[in-house]
Amino acid sequence: MANCPVSRVNPEFPGPKQAGPDAERFRSDDEMSIDKWIRLCNQCKRCEVACPYGVNPAEIILREQVRYGGKHFRPLASRVFANNYWLGAVSSVIAPVVNRLSPMKFIKRILNVFGISTYLPFPQFHIHTLSRSWRWKGRQRSRKKVVFFYGCFLNYNRPDLGRDVRDFLASLGLRVIMPRQVCCGLPALGNGDIETARKFARKNARILAGYIDRGYDVIYTCTSCGLALTQDYPGILDLPDGRKVSENSYNLHEYILKLMEEHYIEPVFEPFHRKVAYHIPCHLRALGIGYPAAGLFEKIPGLETHILEDNCCGLSGSYGFKRSNEDTAVKLGITAARAIKDVDPDMLVSDCGACRMQLAHFSGIPAIDPSEILIKSLKRNHE
Repeated sequence: MANCPVSRVNPEFPGPKQAGPDAERFRSDDEMSIDKWIRLCNQCKRCEVACPYGVNPAEIILREQVRYGGKHFRPLASRVFANNYWLGAVSSVIAPVVNRLSPMKFIKRILNVFGISTYLPFPQFHIHTLSRSWRWKGRQRSRKKVVFFYGCFLNYNRPDLGRDVRDFLASLGLRVIMPRQVCCGLPALGNGDIETARKFARKNARILAGYIDRGYDVIYTCTSCGLALTQDYPGILDLPDGRKVSENSYNLHEYILKLMEEHYIEPVFEPFHRKVAYHIPCHLRALGIGYPAAGLFEKIPGLETHILEDNCCGLSGSYGFKRSNEDTAVKLGITAARAIKDVDPDMLVSDCGACRMQLAHFSGIPAIDPSEILIKSLKRNHE
């Protein structure tokens, strides 16, 4: 209970214990789901990280969210964000138009009518996405081979960063490929649409499993995508290849540390004289892999890192983009931003694109991905 950010600021949500295992005792598939407040959980999974007995209250709540979504009318905002992949695909094709219109007041008023929050500026979209980078050819011969699962945010909103990560992996002596891929399925799952989530996940799992059978590892940068690949694919989505994908998927920084431990690479880090506030995303905590980027930061001369792990940013993917959750998202965002400003950093760092958007907005401090520091520190050694 003490680790639940939503119940801390929204009294309508009874918390993970009551919403999860307590209420589950009285639920029946034969009866209509009446727990309207179940949708208030933002699936940060802090309750699961905190539970010492191995109970998964967030998964229990997620299953009930899916059941509730299947038996009740889902708001337009939930339907839109469940199909976030297609929203990004369409927006990227007409990126100049979308980027010009989205900040306009009359567009925001229209979005508000349909239940979409506009307190946070929408991310910019780009025409030249990663999924359209078919001309790129990586290293053809290498002992280590990886599939880069870049996710929707890098694909549509930060393809420049995605290309930097791709090229950086190749510079480390890896054969890198980016096969056709779709959304990991987590946005659909979080918006109560398990069928759409399974449709996306099955396609990814089939493709990824084929490469894994040929000796490839799967690399992800988005912590939410990583959570879907490693926990939801073999878990709530129960995919035939889910276990295989889970056991062969690695966070980017986790994988670099692995290469270093295997002496596949022995990098020399160049100084990076900055003071950074490192906001730990909730889903990185939930992955149970520690904070691998922080382990790499310790090796960079001149880098002063302050790890902030107590607060949820509040945006939680599409959660904060719904007007029904706006008050909760704003309160949590302001609290997390206040902790960052107390550090007085040169920049803030977070593995999650949603966290970076939310916290940069409320703190006014530039936000970057951990890989950007790593690439800058190591780039000269691998050019």
